[in-house]
Amino acid sequence: MLENIRVVLVNTSHPGNIGGAARAMKNMGLSRLVLVDPEEFPSGKAVARASGATDILDGAQVVATLEEALVGCSLVLGTSARDRRIPWPLLDPRESGTVCVEQIQLGGEVALVFGREYAGLTNDELQRCQFHVHIPSDPEFSSLNLAAAVQVLTYEVRMAWLAAQGRPSKVEKLEVTAMHDTQPVTADEMELYYRHLEETLVQIGFLDPAKPRHLMARLRRLYGRIAVSKLEMNILRGILTETQKTARGEPHKRRDQ
Repeated sequence: MLENIRVVLVNTSHPGNIGGAARAMKNMGLSRLVLVDPEEFPSGKAVARASGATDILDGAQVVATLEEALVGCSLVLGTSARDRRIPWPLLDPRESGTVCVEQIQLGGEVALVFGREYAGLTNDELQRCQFHVHIPSDPEFSSLNLAAAVQVLTYEVRMAWLAAQGRPSKVEKLEVTAMHDTQPVTADEMELYYRHLEETLVQIGFLDPAKPRHLMARLRRLYGRIAVSKLEMNILRGILTETQKTARGEPHKRRDQ
């Protein structure tokens, strides 16, 4: 199940930190590393810091954008400070480990996203995460090395995973007929929905693109608090489509017709 958890490093500037993160992952039994626009990779410095975890580096996926890195994920956790303008659901590392394991027990894929060494994640990147994770370090010396942050979170994931061993996974408890109702949507499916939602809100005059007033960010936070299933997403997308037809004056059928 741990193969369903990917560690995503965004725009890493020091290749040694990539190697250190790979070593931390291998220590805790994780193997999927995704690098978003790294400044230097492949690199001998990464190999040196990996200290034997070169298989993680060899299998690393390099992509251009965070959106690409999150394809297929049903849960995304961003390790950075919250967007102060709009408070976001916040977890500590122990809680994040539990949430990750619960999600993979349901068959979902999870991304642990780590930001740049010097600036963390941008607000736009943070808004792609359902939860933000804060490591409660000493405020007198709160700066944490990227590889160390990866070690903290992957350790908590492993502890939660070990605690779950011997217990039946949630997916085993579900009736086959109910699985589609509970199967969560992925991050890329949610992004398509957000685009459709924004387009519809503009079309009906609810959202002014010139003065958005953080509306979409607040809606992202709203949907991020709930686990939208694929069936529920089909309903939501259908509502938007019919709303657009009505706004254009086109005929449409009710679902009960």
